[in-house]
Amino acid sequence: MNTFARVLVERLRQEPDATALVLQFARQPERTVTVRGLMRAAAGWQLRLAEGGIRPGEVVLLILQHGGDLVEAYFGCVLNGSIPAIMPFLTEKLLPERYRAELTALVGVTQPAAVVTYADFEPEVRAALGEETSVRRVLVADAAPDLPGEPYWEALPGLARQPDDIALLQHSSGTTGLQKGVALSHRAVLRQLEVYAAALRLDPARDVIVSWLPLYHDMGLIASFLMPLLLGVKLVLMSPFDWVRAPYRLLHSISAYRGTFTWLPNFAYNFCAQKIRDRDLQGVDLSSLRGVINCSEPCRAESHAAFAARFAAWGLNPAALMTCYAMAENVFAVTQAGLDGPVMLDVIERDALQVERVARPVSGNGRAALTMVSNGRPLPNVAVRIVDAEGNELPERSVGEIALRSDCMLTEYYRRPDATEQAFLPGSWYRTGDLGYLAGGELYVSGRKKDLIIIGGKNVYPQDIEAAASQVPGVHPGRVVAFGLFDEAAGTEEVALVAEVDVEGEAEREALAEAVRQAVTRSTAVALRQVRLVGPGWIIKTSSGKTARAANKERYLEELATENTEITEKEKKI
Repeated sequence: MNTFARVLVERLRQEPDATALVLQFARQPERTVTVRGLMRAAAGWQLRLAEGGIRPGEVVLLILQHGGDLVEAYFGCVLNGSIPAIMPFLTEKLLPERYRAELTALVGVTQPAAVVTYADFEPEVRAALGEETSVRRVLVADAAPDLPGEPYWEALPGLARQPDDIALLQHSSGTTGLQKGVALSHRAVLRQLEVYAAALRLDPARDVIVSWLPLYHDMGLIASFLMPLLLGVKLVLMSPFDWVRAPYRLLHSISAYRGTFTWLPNFAYNFCAQKIRDRDLQGVDLSSLRGVINCSEPCRAESHAAFAARFAAWGLNPAALMTCYAMAENVFAVTQAGLDGPVMLDVIERDALQVERVARPVSGNGRAALTMVSNGRPLPNVAVRIVDAEGNELPERSVGEIALRSDCMLTEYYRRPDATEQAFLPGSWYRTGDLGYLAGGELYVSGRKKDLIIIGGKNVYPQDIEAAASQVPGVHPGRVVAFGLFDEAAGTEEVALVAEVDVEGEAEREALAEAVRQAVTRSTAVALRQVRLVGPGWIIKTSSGKTARAANKERYLEELATENTEITEKEKKI
């Protein structure tokens, strides 16, 4: 059985001059990196780690922006036999205080031996470390040492690692993405890549993966980084921040390099469809795409339809729009929609889903309908079941928690035996925390268990409310958050919604708020009492682009309390 380092060395022997990846970053020259170039740069980093006393099996925390430094340092850890863990770099999108607190907490739990960062960020890192820390070295990302000759690859410490040794840490998605460290072995990751590549019919001779996704979460790290580089598929890598500023860059790269696969979270479908203008698409040809894979929170039929319609004129085949369900704890993919037809849709009764927790197909009785998008069928090495609160398996079309079992599961939540034990049911079934149902062998994901809002006995998914509000003209797509607030007087929850807008006039804002209320009621039958319109940048996102509902709810309540205090003080003065 192989390990990362052995796979890389074997690829170096077979195709040293092949293109490993193309680095595309704004304000930097585009750079093509060969397999030999990547390996020599990684070997330079391995030398720095070894000279710094960093041993195989020790964690190295990488706090770097997306670019060549991060790629080379990551594989330097691999060649050293160390365990790389990527932390999001501090940006204007992350709250500095929360970021620093979570960095301190991460270091305390993960106990890294080294941190790799930039010289100007080193004081920030050292402040978070404190006096009593496991970190022996803070390495500054500057030029890696020049190698005097060809390394003796077989002598590198990474070559001595074993398949069941921990290969990497992924971190679950929090405000900065740093909640639990998912420890994955070489065996688990390589097994996932084997099975997932087969499901996609991935062919190194013809396929090109183009990605803007961040590398600190599984969609970017596994599907759009490790899979192409370990399996010999050409990779074109962009920065997520460049993509946000100019999403058309992704389509131009797909066109220029004849990209065949890219992965997008659901919000990105809407973002691209609404933000990319015709004048940004001159010369673009998307006919090479075999897969644009939606792998995120519940996939939306409306998002797929909008994306397909927007880019059909530029050669996009609607059959290329596919879905996937993934968990970092399973390395990545759990299910995948097939390549040979459109994604399955399931039209069900909304009331039955909300009240009975059953996905009942719509009949001719006039009930409000809800269209669910399938996340595909389980991969051959994965078993999926739906369970109730006690862990009992539920019948088909019953909504419950998704549980899974496979041969590429996590080794543990790193240094968290309590969390590891709590995550599993008897029989090694992992509880995902996601809600969904099975129908005809297809998995349909409805939302996160912890995000569910219960109003008068009805189960309401905030994603449905957010999707409805996002369709209102004037509301920024993907910049909406809904959450439940308990109403003491009514004895049940009510829904609060916050949406980012550009409208400033009081009359215009009230009209827009009313339009949001009406759109949500028409689409979901939920009456909104609390609608707050805010300016751009208010809503807190996780580092993977997901809505941080708990953090947004906390911010909303804090602002509400402050406003109520100010009103009380004014009344006292009157």
